[in-house]
Amino acid sequence: MNTYFAGEYEVAVIGAGHAGIEAALAASRLGCKTAVFTINMDAVGNCPCNPSIGGTAKGHLVREIDALGGEMGKTADECFLQSRMLNRGKGPAVHSLRAQIDRRKYADTMKHKLEIQPNLELRQAEIINIKQNDFGYELTTKMLAVFNCKTVIIATGTYLGGKIFVGEVSYESGPDGIFAATKLGLSLKELGLPLRRFKTGTPARVLRRSIDFSNLEIQKGDEPPQPFSYETTNLGENKVDCHISWTNEKTKQIILDNIHRSPLYAGKIEGVGPRYCPSLEDKIVRFSNKPRHQLFIEPCGLNTEEMYLQGMSSSLPEEVQLKFYHTIKGLENCVIMRPAYAIEYDCVDPLAMNATLEFKNFEGLFGAGQFNGSSGYEEAAAQGLIAGINAARKVLGYNPIVLTRDNSYIGTLIDDLVTKGANEPYRMMTSRSEYRLVLRQDNADERLTPLGHEIGLISDERYARFMNKQKLKRSELERLKATVISPSDEVNQILVSRETSEISTGVRLIELMKRPQLDYKVLTPIDKERPDLDSNIFEQVEIEIKYEGYIQKQLKQVEQMRKLEEKHLPVDFDYSQINGLRLEAQEKLNKIKPLNIGQASRISGVSPADISVLLIWLAQKKKG
Repeated sequence: MNTYFAGEYEVAVIGAGHAGIEAALAASRLGCKTAVFTINMDAVGNCPCNPSIGGTAKGHLVREIDALGGEMGKTADECFLQSRMLNRGKGPAVHSLRAQIDRRKYADTMKHKLEIQPNLELRQAEIINIKQNDFGYELTTKMLAVFNCKTVIIATGTYLGGKIFVGEVSYESGPDGIFAATKLGLSLKELGLPLRRFKTGTPARVLRRSIDFSNLEIQKGDEPPQPFSYETTNLGENKVDCHISWTNEKTKQIILDNIHRSPLYAGKIEGVGPRYCPSLEDKIVRFSNKPRHQLFIEPCGLNTEEMYLQGMSSSLPEEVQLKFYHTIKGLENCVIMRPAYAIEYDCVDPLAMNATLEFKNFEGLFGAGQFNGSSGYEEAAAQGLIAGINAARKVLGYNPIVLTRDNSYIGTLIDDLVTKGANEPYRMMTSRSEYRLVLRQDNADERLTPLGHEIGLISDERYARFMNKQKLKRSELERLKATVISPSDEVNQILVSRETSEISTGVRLIELMKRPQLDYKVLTPIDKERPDLDSNIFEQVEIEIKYEGYIQKQLKQVEQMRKLEEKHLPVDFDYSQINGLRLEAQEKLNKIKPLNIGQASRISGVSPADISVLLIWLAQKKKG
């Protein structure tokens, strides 16, 4: 091959999806000469599945990305169509923001941010080969350009070995008809990365004017809508409505009559699919007693007539899709603009990586996003941000950043991937965090903005605003402790109306706030000296007051686990040398090479008895 040398980069990112974007922006903003390579420039920042950002636990990730200095939250705010806070009927630990976005505007906005970013070059090129050299890594493009790169971040999404399935039809492709990356996977296998096949899918897009909205349930956004980014001051008003419909027995019967034509059930798909985001035919089979399934009809943007059918992903033949869509209220005459499809792709076993997202056996090589076995835009962006930060810090000679389970959902996500692995596409959920009461979305800035400033992604100006916010919050807490509410007819009338006991002597305002029936809104008429503060401050103060006991209990659990995290284990050690460890524990510990006792305790196959043996061994080792 007549290759030619095309240049050098300190950080190279392969893929410009949600992971690649955050990785490239972080690395370049930290001062590294960075390139991001994409097969098709028009696919930068694409949202090939749902036209939304956030959701349960995912909204937490977006807030954390923003608190660290990432871009997803800001861009989602710039492109939002409708905003809703999910799980309001539950406790604050699981409140999660979700926004419908204009998917094309989002992609265009992200592409432009890459284009104007100093130290960053956006290049349309398919990387077909990667190998180690004296510089670090050598990347070769399909056009035979060769680049030397000190560090490389692989963020290939579902393009790596991508294969589309629609009924009996299958062909090599990435999402939305973009070329798949067919040669890079072979190169990565030759390099020695442990690849495997996963599968995901997406619903059809249908023509807006072919939908009958007259009898559908309307789902409006919250007013006023809340932003993701701590830097967004005003979103304006919601621009669109979403709608809800349901499948029925006719839908179910058509799917069951054609289930043999599904490539998933015909055995044509070898990849493992996401348990928490199954196709409609999978839901019909797995939940056979359920008479109906909900779907959401969501607009893809202001300048398109495409409507997304959330909850209706399928890999059945196109004509079967049309039949079962036509059984659903509102979709009786719908016109399919893009059929639903399943996509199978190559990804890596995340157990091969450290918590920095650098591969254990390949210094300077990082992975991020769906390449690491996760699913979802938000999970991808979170990993991309950390991979970009750590690749840049490696180039610059700084220690890597490792987020922990007790300070972030991002830390939980990465710890789960590199410690437990992923046997299916990993999806973030609030239930995955044992510390979710202290890892709320409302306090993401409090947890992570100081770190973002220390890293260099949060400006001094933004950090000063954050510190002022913390000062105002402390002042408000002190005010509530110092303010005494005297008994009066007005006060007791409010208390009785909320079904809580009257007061006969003066009571501190903070004590009233602790009552579950009362909140800032209810107490407004009698809280005469309340300052004019940002609503986020009031939200945090109220949560911390009402859940003080639970939060303190969880902080004690955090401290106990932190003590285990501080007991470091040797990086290169043969655990078969430790007497008393079970054979399975020796194998798992040698494979994963945990950094500390805390991480070792979360490895599947390592028992509490094994941890006791490790603790005794460490104590003896310390004594010498």
